[in-house]
Amino acid sequence: MEGYSRTLYVSDLDGTLLGDDSRLSRGTIDTLNRIIGELGGLFTVATARTPATVVPLMQEVHATLPYIVIDGSAMWNPVTGCYEHTRGIAPETVYAVAEVFDRHGARPFIYRRHGDSMLHAHHYGPMSAQEERFVASRQQLPLKRFFIDDRGYLHSEDEALLIFAISKYAVLKEIAEDLRATVPTCAVIVYHDNFDPSEGYLEILTAGTSKAGAIRKLAQQVGAERVVVFGDNRNDIAMMQVADHSIAVGNAFAEVQAAANEVIGPNTADSVARWIEADLQSHMTPR
Repeated sequence: MEGYSRTLYVSDLDGTLLGDDSRLSRGTIDTLNRIIGELGGLFTVATARTPATVVPLMQEVHATLPYIVIDGSAMWNPVTGCYEHTRGIAPETVYAVAEVFDRHGARPFIYRRHGDSMLHAHHYGPMSAQEERFVASRQQLPLKRFFIDDRGYLHSEDEALLIFAISKYAVLKEIAEDLRATVPTCAVIVYHDNFDPSEGYLEILTAGTSKAGAIRKLAQQVGAERVVVFGDNRNDIAMMQVADHSIAVGNAFAEVQAAANEVIGPNTADSVARWIEADLQSHMTPR
């Protein structure tokens, strides 16, 4: 990237790079392609999403760097279409987590990598209306397959990358507290839905896994001298803390804005892409 500070720019997706329709705007797509193609910028995303939904969202972006997916449990190479650097959950941890869910009368989804590019999501037992809608909206995705009413969902040779649950935030917070107290071999992330804070998501990874750790690994891999991170939700604060410069979009939660070095416009105004383009241009070497 001759002529520019070698900066790695990393953006969260939902509520940050994506608009309120959970899509990339035409303005953001075009600007990102200028950043990557014409300006030689180092850009990627870091998200709780799996490649099954990230790949369609990013299909018009000419990405070259791996995406950080599943909250740092893996990277996805958009050039080869394969998983990289996966961090699996040990079988004994899967069993221990399942026991905690049983105590709370709940059953999670277990996401397992199948081969180089597929993800199998296993679930057993009745599902809530919210869970049914979640599955229905993802049934036709080419990179993910659901196995519902799978009695053997705890037992598989495939590597478990994520244990995931959707419910009321208050319910998930209790399960998260129980997990943190009783299963030290897992990392627990619980956060509010962007649009309805009473709803929430619970993600369980192997201990030591985070978007922050994956960002550090990727920065070293590409030889970045500076890391700039963008986010909106509470689960973005940890990755902001490892960045050289952290930025919250204007619609971010108050705690996220307080934790950031800078607050910019909202996710509905192409704010992330515009900021990166201006920052790259400001580091051009005068000719």
